[in-house]
Amino acid sequence: MTEGQHEEMRAAITARLDRLPATKTVWRLVALLSIGGMFEFYDLFFTGYVVPGLVREGLLAHVRVGIFTGPAAFVAATFGGLFLGTIGFGFVADRFGRRPIFTVSLLWYSLCTAIMAFQHTPAGLLFWRLVAGIGIGIELVTIDTYLAELVPKDMRGRAFAFNQVVQFSAVPVVALLSWQLVPRTVFGAGGWRVVVLIGALGAVVVWLLRRGLPESPRWLAGCGRLAEAERITAALEARVIADRGAALPPPLRDAIAEVAASGHFAEIWRPPYRARTIMLMVFQFFQTIGYYGFASWVPTLIAEQGIHIGNSLLYAFVIALANPFGPAIALSFADRIERKWLIVLAAFGIAAAGLAFAAQRSIPGLVVCGVVLTLANNILSFSFHAYQSELYPTRVRARAIGFVYSWSRLSAVFVSFLIAALLNLGGVASVFVFIAGAMAVVMIAIGVFGPATGGRQLEAISPD
Repeated sequence: MTEGQHEEMRAAITARLDRLPATKTVWRLVALLSIGGMFEFYDLFFTGYVVPGLVREGLLAHVRVGIFTGPAAFVAATFGGLFLGTIGFGFVADRFGRRPIFTVSLLWYSLCTAIMAFQHTPAGLLFWRLVAGIGIGIELVTIDTYLAELVPKDMRGRAFAFNQVVQFSAVPVVALLSWQLVPRTVFGAGGWRVVVLIGALGAVVVWLLRRGLPESPRWLAGCGRLAEAERITAALEARVIADRGAALPPPLRDAIAEVAASGHFAEIWRPPYRARTIMLMVFQFFQTIGYYGFASWVPTLIAEQGIHIGNSLLYAFVIALANPFGPAIALSFADRIERKWLIVLAAFGIAAAGLAFAAQRSIPGLVVCGVVLTLANNILSFSFHAYQSELYPTRVRARAIGFVYSWSRLSAVFVSFLIAALLNLGGVASVFVFIAGAMAVVMIAIGVFGPATGGRQLEAISPD
C-alpha cells in the first residue's frame, strides 16, 4: 500500500469518528473515562480537606521543607508530584498508547495513596504524597488526550463538560467525609486516614470497570497501525448503528489526515505551535492561582474569617456541593459558545466573586460568594481541559498537554506558599486581590492570543 493510500485511510478514520452521533455508546465511553477521573479528583481535592487532621496529629505542625512550612508543605508535595508527572511523564501516552498508560497511572496513584494513609512521620507522609501526585499528573493528562480523540468534533465541549460533572462530583463527597471524619478518631486512627483510603480503594474498583475502553483510533492510525484503527472504528460504528436503529450519516467531506510520524518535544516549539505553547504556559501558570488558590484552601479561608474549624469544614462542604453544577450548567452551551471566550468569561467571574468573598462578614455571604466562585472555577476548568487538548496534533498531544499543564502544577507549588504568606500578612482580602490580578492575565492571554477551536476537526485545528 502506498503512502497516499495510507493517508486516505487515516483521513477516512477521522472522518468516520467525527460523524458519529452522540448515542449511548459514545456517552458510555465518556462516562467510563469520567468515572476514573472522579477518583483522581477525589485524591486531588482531599489535599485541602485533610490538612486540619494532619495538623491535629502533629504531622505538619513543625514541618519545614525549604521555604515551605506546615500545611503549605503538604500542598506543595501534592503539586510537586503533579508537576513531575505532567512534565516528566506526559510523553508516555504518546509513545505507548492512551489505554495502557490510563490503567498503569491509575494503579500507581491508588497504591501510593494507600501507603501514604499508613505513614506516621512527616517525611513518609510528604514522600508518598509526592509519588502519588506523579501518578495523578500522568492520569489527568491521559484523560484529556484520550477524550479529545474519541469523541466527535461537535460534542467535544459537552463531553468535557460531562466529564467534569462526574469528576467534580467527588468534591462534595470528599468534603462531606472530611467534615464527618477528619475531626474524629476512627477505630483508633485519625479520620483523615480513612478519607484517604476510601479514595485509593475506589480507584481500584474503577480500574475493573474501564477494561472495555478501546485504544484511540487516531493514535493507532498515526502510529501506522491502520488495521487496528479500522477494527476499533468499525466496532464503534456498529454499536452506534445499533443504538440509533438507523444508518450513520455519511463521513465528513474534506477530512484532513495527520502525517504518520513519531512526535518529538521540539515540535511544540515550531510554528504554529510555538505561539500556542507560550500562550498556554502563561495561562496555566496564572489560572492555578485562582483555581487552587481557593479550592485547596477553602476550609482555611473560611476559618480565617473567625469560624471554628469544625464549622469551617461544614461550610466548605456546602460550597463544595456546587462543584458539579458549573460544568452541568455548561452542558447546555458548551458547544455553542467558542471555547476561548468561555475561558475569558469564567476568569472574569472568578475575579469578581473572589473580591466579593473577601468583603463578606456573614456566613450566608461567604457561602453564596464561595458557590459562585466555585461555579466559575469549574466552567473555566472544563473549558481549558477541552481547549488545550485541541491545539496540538495527535502525535504530540499528550506530551504537549503534559508540558503546558505542568506550568499550572509548578505554579501551584508556589501558590501554596504565597497564599499562606498573604493570609499572614494581609488576611483574606490580600489573597483575593492576588487572585483577581492572576485572572486578568488569564483573560489577556486567552482572549488576545488564543485561536478559535469550537466545532472544528482536530486535524484542521493543528494542520501539518
